[in-house]
Amino acid sequence: MTSASLPGPLRVRPISDAEHLDFIRRRPSVSFLQTPAWAVVKSEWRGESIGWFDGDRVVGAALVLYRQLPRLKRYLAYLPEGPDIDWLGGDLARWLDPLRAHLKEQGAFGIRMGPPVVTRRWHAGTIKQAIADPVLGTLSDVPADVSDAAALAVATELTALGWKELPTEGGFSAGQPKFNFQVPLAGRTEEDVLAGMNQLWRRNIKKAAKAGVEVTTGSRDDLAEFHRVYAETAERDHFTPRPLSYFERMWDALTTEEPDRLVLYLARHEGDLVAATTMVRVGEHAWYSYGASTTAKRDVRGSNAIQWQMMRDALAAGATTYDMRGITETLDPADSHVGLIQFKVGTGGEAVEYLGEWDLPISRPLHLGFTTYMKRRG
Repeated sequence: MTSASLPGPLRVRPISDAEHLDFIRRRPSVSFLQTPAWAVVKSEWRGESIGWFDGDRVVGAALVLYRQLPRLKRYLAYLPEGPDIDWLGGDLARWLDPLRAHLKEQGAFGIRMGPPVVTRRWHAGTIKQAIADPVLGTLSDVPADVSDAAALAVATELTALGWKELPTEGGFSAGQPKFNFQVPLAGRTEEDVLAGMNQLWRRNIKKAAKAGVEVTTGSRDDLAEFHRVYAETAERDHFTPRPLSYFERMWDALTTEEPDRLVLYLARHEGDLVAATTMVRVGEHAWYSYGASTTAKRDVRGSNAIQWQMMRDALAAGATTYDMRGITETLDPADSHVGLIQFKVGTGGEAVEYLGEWDLPISRPLHLGFTTYMKRRG
């Protein structure tokens, strides 16, 4: 091999939103948390788009969110579900060393990232059998239907480079979920997807149609109505709701970036709003991002009708994956969280395990102080 054939060093520098979007549009997909618009949504962080350059060519990109330490011009640099680089091509130091150097120059005391790398997959049938088996407590106890050796090797390489995986509890860390549930759409028709669901899902979709549930898409003006039902859901399910202003900001940022990036869905029965959701799509990947339903009229199955409409629209838009986002790892029927995975398993999709979130300290004292503070805050 001659020296001319060796890959040259990569450089990292800021890129404009337009350059970042141009790179994203040339990819099959990246996480919506890695779009320039997401920096606008996360207004309490400072956002920066960066690119990896091989000569003059952009070969990787990321959205970095900076969170400042109180009274210090030092930052945690967070790359949620990113960066978008060649994770499986080997020699990660070639990519991550210039990233570290750039972020250190920006005042980062530590880096946190979530490699968008799927390591294992469990099919719906496997999960269903595992839930029924009293010996199996978590997904990790169950042999995966698909294990990606190259993806699993990334963890070894990251560890060797000084990165450390954040601990999770039940599959959830402080950031993005490690376990997600996805419905594959590539090469399938609506009939295929429907046939892949279990009998209860198909029956509920038919029941909603028979009851006259209508699913429509809404505008920004309908966000207030969505939020009313979302707040009711939060009170019923005991979680802290985001304010209406958050969803208005999300709408403005994402639809400005791409008109169909975010779509609001509304399911009504005899004029009453019974369920409402949002779906985000980047390239071939569609995410069910937020959902809400009323306590009244649950028997008309608005939630099933609205999910089915989102899947149909994702399929029609050319999506290859319909992502139902996070699940817990538990398979214990006595754990209240198992209901979430049982609901999603009914779609006939699969649980996927990502590599998780990883930290790299740049200033160890500041990083230690930050992580200790976060642990105390809970």
